Amino acid sequence: MAPATSPATLVLLEGPSDVAAVSAVLAARGGRGEHSAYELVDLGGVTNVGAQLRRAVDARPAPRVVGLCDAGEARVVLRALQRIGRTLTQPQELPGEHFFVCDRDLEDELIRALGPDRCLEVLAEQGLAGRFAAFSRQQAWEGRPLLDRLHRFCGIASGRKVLLAGAMAGALAPGEAPAPIEQLVDCLTVADADA
Repeated sequence: MAPATSPATLVLLEGPSDVAAVSAVLAARGGRGEHSAYELVDLGGVTNVGAQLRRAVDARPAPRVVGLCDAGEARVVLRALQRIGRTLTQPQELPGEHFFVCDRDLEDELIRALGPDRCLEVLAEQGLAGRFAAFSRQQAWEGRPLLDRLHRFCGIASGRKVLLAGAMAGALAPGEAPAPIEQLVDCLTVADADA
């Protein structure tokens, strides 16, 4: 049977670090086959979610749309879904539409899931242990909690956020992924099984 010309499910993700993390968790589960029934979409920022939702609604056949966002961006996603006719009223209802919300953000979810010691191991594996040590000695960060330093370090250099999101997600054992990512991946596993 020939593959479909368009995916049955679009996965709307805020940026490339989200794509890297979700891809790593899918790979660990054996997902992302050649003919997957879903497509991971880098929105290039959550403000583009409305345009992507509108395109999906107008497509024939219209794909199912799912996604992941940070807590601070949940209202943007909520309003975009409302504009296409969804009857949500609160961000807490987003999971019912298969949009899953990271408590703070993706990096925070990954850091908490791994724990600080394993995060430091990932930094070492990526050749970033020395840079993290130097960052931690900076006056603004010296003495700050390790989790805060890890979170800030993940996003301060070009490309590092994507690199570490993928590496941290890839270091998670099966069943260790943060709940929002786990729930999203469960949706995609179902999409592939139904394809």
